[in-house]
Amino acid sequence: MSIAMIWDHLSLVLSALILAIAAGVPLGLLAYLFPRVGRALLWVVDLIQTIPALALLGVIMVFAGPGSPTAMIGLALYSLLPIARNCALGLSQVPGHLKEAAAGMGMSPTYRLFRVDIPLAAPMLVTGIRIAAVNAIGTAVFASFVGGGGLGGLFYTAIRQRDMGAILLGTLVLMLMALLLDVGLGYVERRMSGTHRNKLPLPVKAAGGGLLALAGVALVASMLLPSRTEGQLTLYDGDYSEVKLMHSMVKQLVEDKTGLEVVILDQMTQVNNHNELKGSSPSCDLMFSYDGTVLTTFLGLDTGDIPEGETLYDFVNETVQERENLRLLGKVGLNNTYSIGVTREVIDRYGVSKVSDLVPIAGELDFGAEHEFYTEEGSMKYQPFVDFYGLSFQSAKPVDVVLKYNAVEGGAFDVMVVYATDGLNKRAGLTILEDDQGFFPEYYGAFLVREDLFQDFYDAAPNLEQVLELLTGQVSSEDMVELTYAVDVDGRPVDQTAHEFLVAKGLLSA
Repeated sequence: MSIAMIWDHLSLVLSALILAIAAGVPLGLLAYLFPRVGRALLWVVDLIQTIPALALLGVIMVFAGPGSPTAMIGLALYSLLPIARNCALGLSQVPGHLKEAAAGMGMSPTYRLFRVDIPLAAPMLVTGIRIAAVNAIGTAVFASFVGGGGLGGLFYTAIRQRDMGAILLGTLVLMLMALLLDVGLGYVERRMSGTHRNKLPLPVKAAGGGLLALAGVALVASMLLPSRTEGQLTLYDGDYSEVKLMHSMVKQLVEDKTGLEVVILDQMTQVNNHNELKGSSPSCDLMFSYDGTVLTTFLGLDTGDIPEGETLYDFVNETVQERENLRLLGKVGLNNTYSIGVTREVIDRYGVSKVSDLVPIAGELDFGAEHEFYTEEGSMKYQPFVDFYGLSFQSAKPVDVVLKYNAVEGGAFDVMVVYATDGLNKRAGLTILEDDQGFFPEYYGAFLVREDLFQDFYDAAPNLEQVLELLTGQVSSEDMVELTYAVDVDGRPVDQTAHEFLVAKGLLSA
């Protein structure tokens, strides 16, 4: 965790609050001035609160793209309800005798609204902002799933690595953020309610308000400005150590052997990254993926669609070029396919070595996998798998992909779907069984790039393709197991681990 990450999280929250206030106050005013319309507006705002955070961010990203703007808009929508509702409630609770007195003094309804009603309702409005701010601090951890930055990536990695120190530190930072915002806004609320007398002269207050407004505009603008600039090779960081390591290798090789700067933006899932790569206005230039992932997840095809005699890699490369103007570089070597891992207890008790050995004992074993493995789309799923091998497990339970290793280490499962090159298999003491009937297809790692990438960067780096192809055939499955183990279990920095590997391969000097 760095100061930059903390500031990134806080600035995201503050920017979202500014947008929420800008939208929530007018909504509250409408709800107060036009009660029938207001009830409908508040119902819609209330409905937004029921949408899961990830689902809302995913929908927004379709229109706004990945990054801070999507996260900021999502947080602002989640913050609308307490601000709009408290604004309307505060206005409705202005004492009637004060309204009558203002009318008796000859004030127009508009003048009274801004000189009497709104100032008296301001403490209630600030209370709503306090609630929104505290909620936004926690909700902002989901921003990392759409490339929005913040501290979400820290928690994601820490949970996967069982790094309780990082989890507790991140939690403490979020608690301190929430406390500071709550205390600060509470002070503002007390001053507005008259608990503290404001003795500042009007010019000073006006200047302060102006500066605050300018700061808010600058903050929001900084979040909305595009982070990609010309002359930079741009990637999104991965949500797993394997992708992080490969992207770090790209950055180090390209910056060492060309004049390009490589910018790695906030992490993003494979699906979202692919969407940003293939778009008409791509926000990135390449990504590390797998031929099997491109086939099933990106192209929506299956192994049965591959013509006889053609390899999965060649078919995928041809198809993705035709459909999406993308192409795969050479396979780096590793095959991160689905695998079946069993615990030490299963090995010691039954002596199994291949998947078909599970057939007579499956009724005594508990099977676990991430939720996605139990869906019906595609052939590489639970039901086709057990039907193919004739397996009938005692139980088959889903678990969050981040928590599944914690679950198997806690004794929840005897058999689990894993990825072949994941270093956590080693930590959990899992033995990978041979897929002796060949159910799972290959998932060879390769870089997926824009078709026009090398033409775009030819003037600045005519050797860019050759530099990227230096990794072809250099990273075996065994290599990646050790690399991810070093990062996820030993806690070694990604960049250092990648650098040492490149040096050992003779691709970089020490």
